[in-house]
Amino acid sequence: MRKGITAAALVALLTAAGVVGAAKLGPGTGAASSHREAPLIAEDPSADLTDLYAFRSPDKPGTVTILANVIPGEDPAAGPNWYTFSPNARYNLYIDTNGDTRADVTYRFQFKTKTGPFFLGDTAQPFTVTRVAGGKATVVAKGTTPPNNIGPRSTPMYHSLVSKSILSFDGGRSKAFAGQRDDPFFGDVGAIFDLVAIRKGTGNMGGGKDFFAGYGVHTFGVQVPIAGLAAKNGTIGVWASVDRRRVTTRGAATRNSGAWVQVNRLANPLVNEVIIPTGLKDLWNALQPSQEGRFQKYYETPILAAVINKLYKLGVPETGRDDLVAVLLTGVPQLNFTGSTSADLLRVNLGIPVTAKANRMGVLAGDNQGWPNGRRLGDDVIDIAEQAVGGFLKGTKLPLGDGVNGDDRKLLGSFPYIADPQSGFDNTKGK
Repeated sequence: MRKGITAAALVALLTAAGVVGAAKLGPGTGAASSHREAPLIAEDPSADLTDLYAFRSPDKPGTVTILANVIPGEDPAAGPNWYTFSPNARYNLYIDTNGDTRADVTYRFQFKTKTGPFFLGDTAQPFTVTRVAGGKATVVAKGTTPPNNIGPRSTPMYHSLVSKSILSFDGGRSKAFAGQRDDPFFGDVGAIFDLVAIRKGTGNMGGGKDFFAGYGVHTFGVQVPIAGLAAKNGTIGVWASVDRRRVTTRGAATRNSGAWVQVNRLANPLVNEVIIPTGLKDLWNALQPSQEGRFQKYYETPILAAVINKLYKLGVPETGRDDLVAVLLTGVPQLNFTGSTSADLLRVNLGIPVTAKANRMGVLAGDNQGWPNGRRLGDDVIDIAEQAVGGFLKGTKLPLGDGVNGDDRKLLGSFPYIADPQSGFDNTKGK
């Protein structure tokens, strides 16, 4: 293990790799999986996608569940204007059903806000869900989010409020949800961002501390029948995005006008986080998955591999990484391959049955229902990604991991599956 490398030395390495200039490395550059991953979106938390999940529903295997989270690091006690979805944004879930890397079905969420009583904000937000397919947009559901979990006096019997807010549509065959949730992502990102923090002999890249424990996010998602998607070869490609109006005018009142423009996107975890160079992250967020080919060299020659070797001399393959291209950009043959066009999509082979006992390491452990074949809430994407970048599929099997193997909260047994957020009154972050 290499010891004593300085931040200046790491800046020099990353600058040589074309990742950053010396001024670009510092606090606030991001937190996995896609929390605060790019300079501009870090200034716009309500549009910042943190994670995307897509999996066959464990209790209803004839359906697929797609969930996306926004707003990284929500402290449940952060009032009096608690975290909410932006009423000036569009939140999109895209599904490619034929492998052309373009959306065939879109579920779009849009929200309003209400004025709260006294000095308090109102976190229950009216919203609509619009389905776009075949060039036609149809509002399929309307409802109101549950309030944030403020405390036992403001939000008693909290889970009952969540249950009442779940919407059914398409004659009861589909469901939709939007509202505050516990952040299901888990990882010791504090150690990872401290020069990767690999411990000699174990490969552990952290101290086993879940940075996200106690924090919340805002989730929007759907559960829809697999048969209704009529996916080519039974495989879909999924991604999420957030749009805002092109022009914002600030003054006594803020006005938004002009065309909708994409300000953030997300499919596979950790892509913009650790594969795309910092100077290109904002551009990446503005482009479509079908344009991913312009970034392919960063998949074939991953910067993280060079950094790990520079710091710790582990012999990680640095070039010719067609394995990462397959996993992230085309799908893996005989697993979830969708075609030769490079696109960052979360690909799900819907023909693979629900695993009776899921393995957090997914495909690397022989559990083909896990990431990178879709992504379940319990998939340990940090450990999987570290081992994949380390060369697992090239025969270099390094025991890389961060020491955090699951979320601190138990998942729900039914849609939306993500655990209820902890209450602001409990103030678990203050313990």
